[in-house]
Amino acid sequence: MTEVKSKASLLTEASLTLAAVFWGTNYAATKLAAHSIPPVSIVAIRFLVAGLLMYLVLRVLEPGSRLARKDLLPMAGLGCLGVALGQTTFTFGVSMTSAANTGFIFATAPVWGLLFGFLLGLERPTWRGISGLGLSILGVGVIFYEGLGLEGANLIGDLLVLLAAMGFGAYTVLSLRLLGRYSPLAVATYPILFGGPLVLLLSVPFFAGTGWGSVGAGAWAAVAFSAVFATAFAFSAWQRGVSRIGANRVLVYQYLISLTGVASGVVFFGEVLGAEKIVGGVVTLVGVYLARRQ
Repeated sequence: MTEVKSKASLLTEASLTLAAVFWGTNYAATKLAAHSIPPVSIVAIRFLVAGLLMYLVLRVLEPGSRLARKDLLPMAGLGCLGVALGQTTFTFGVSMTSAANTGFIFATAPVWGLLFGFLLGLERPTWRGISGLGLSILGVGVIFYEGLGLEGANLIGDLLVLLAAMGFGAYTVLSLRLLGRYSPLAVATYPILFGGPLVLLLSVPFFAGTGWGSVGAGAWAAVAFSAVFATAFAFSAWQRGVSRIGANRVLVYQYLISLTGVASGVVFFGEVLGAEKIVGGVVTLVGVYLARRQ
């Protein structure tokens, strides 16, 4: 029995590590694809493909899972918030700013989730949590300040990524009640099934104006990676991992996402980490640590 638990634990840790690496690398993949494909079209293709794959996995692993009529609207709402709003602003943001900035700013998603939990009465504020929130905001402010000295689009991209982080934090908090009635895999899958078609409708004007024949193999490979590995696999592995080892231990992997995202920007796009960005990133991650360890 102990050996079986040990193997299951190792599998969970390995899956979470891969999910974190895929999510971090996805910052660069999305930025690459956005050079040829409109960001909203990337989101539509990514989540339509991923939603179908995740639904197939759900049917295989949990054939008895069914969505109750009363939960159709909540799941659709999560899809609008997490996919239509959160992922669209994220994709536009990362296409306009650096992968390094994206990695540091999006790392604040758990902190915003904590704040929304406070506002909804789901979390009790502590001095450590409040201090962590303050440090995270300060760190992001430093990163934004560095953006003021660069092109204006960079600052706009940072703001969009911050909005995406807030949306993902709210999405996480609002999904808690549904997790009481459905498995983590189901709660990850159904919002994507609702959100993907909605983004597709929004992207129709962009599809018509895109020269698809000129889109290179590299851009398509980036979208495929984003859909299969950074969405279908990563979302499924992450939700199952959280349900098995808890949110606090998952914090380690959230740091890995940020570090991988920063590294992908340096490796693939030659991004330079200035002193202000490093300081801002460190302060942000320390704030996230304090907020989540309350």
